[in-house]
This record gives sequence, structure tokens and C-alpha cells, in this order.
Amino acid sequence: MLITSEQLHEMIPHSTDKLILRYLTPLNNAMEQFQINTPLRIAAFIAQVAHESCSLVYSEEIASGSAYEKRGDLGNLLPEALAVAHANHSTTGRFYKGRSLLQITGYSNYLACSKGIDVDCVTNPRILSEPEYAAKSAAWFWNIHNLNILADVEMFDKITHVINGGYNGKAERDTNYRRCKEVLGCNAKK
Repeated sequence: MLITSEQLHEMIPHSTDKLILRYLTPLNNAMEQFQINTPLRIAAFIAQVAHESCSLVYSEEIASGSAYEKRGDLGNLLPEALAVAHANHSTTGRFYKGRSLLQITGYSNYLACSKGIDVDCVTNPRILSEPEYAAKSAAWFWNIHNLNILADVEMFDKITHVINGGYNGKAERDTNYRRCKEVLGCNAKK
């Protein structure tokens, strides 16, 4: 086990005991599988997860997803995406809205994730809301974007940009990062 329940609760103090216990094993397994296995890597990963999931409360985007309907860059206009969504009485934006602890969004990302973690999240996107796959898909996303390399050299702002596409919630993310590094005994840089 890379982190204990006590450490996870200290890193995400606004979470509940129930959520910490629900996510502890899935997070440890996912971090182990995708080599998020040093204090700096774990601190950066958990800090981002804490922000994106609102302290492990959400593994599915609160918004409806309708804002993604016309997002060709997410693959939501591809005929195969439209066919699957329509077969499920939905639209692509709603069907492939953000899920996972790092909010996998859009048909193309679900397709890549499906291949990356070997689970069908294309026809069953809600599976990424379950703790095991919410954690695993987040660690997969982290891995395919080579975020361990950035974590190793404490380039946390660059990690935020990769995950968010900008710097939304920067102050909270930075606070989370400092706290996670402190809990894991990293030398505080920020």
C-alpha cells in the first residue's frame, strides 16, 4: 500500500471517512499500476484528484454535459459516437460527459480510456463513476500524459494545465499540493 487511510484523510481533509475508505484501495491499486509511486508523484496526483472530485465527492460531472454536444475535438460528432449515444437515448455530450476522478470527457477520450484500462466505457460510460474505474481511469490519464515526469520536477502548474486545459481552481490546487507534500514528507517548494 502506497498510502494509508490516515494519510489520504490528511491529504483530503474535507472528505468523509466513508469516501476515504471507498477510494483507498482503488487509488492505491491505480497508483501502483501506473507508477504513481513516489512521494512527489503521489502528492501531485492526489492534489489534482482532490480538486477535480471535490474531495472524492464526485466521480461524475455535475453539469449535464450538453456543453460538449458540438465538440468535434472530443470526438462527439463522429458517426460511431452519435450512434452509441442515440442507441442509449442520449446525446454525445450528455453520454460522454466528464467522469472519473480526473473527469474523462468526450467520445475520443472514452475510447482511448476503454483500450487503456481494458474495460468497455464506450458503451457503458457510467462505469468510470465506480471507485475502481474512477481511480484507474484517472491514473491512466495521468500516465498517458506523462505527468509523472512533471511531478518528479514539481511542475505542478503544467500538470494543472494538462488536466484542466487552463488554471481553474489554481489556488485550491496549490493548497492541496502543499498539504499533500507535507503529509508525505516532501520538501516544501511552494
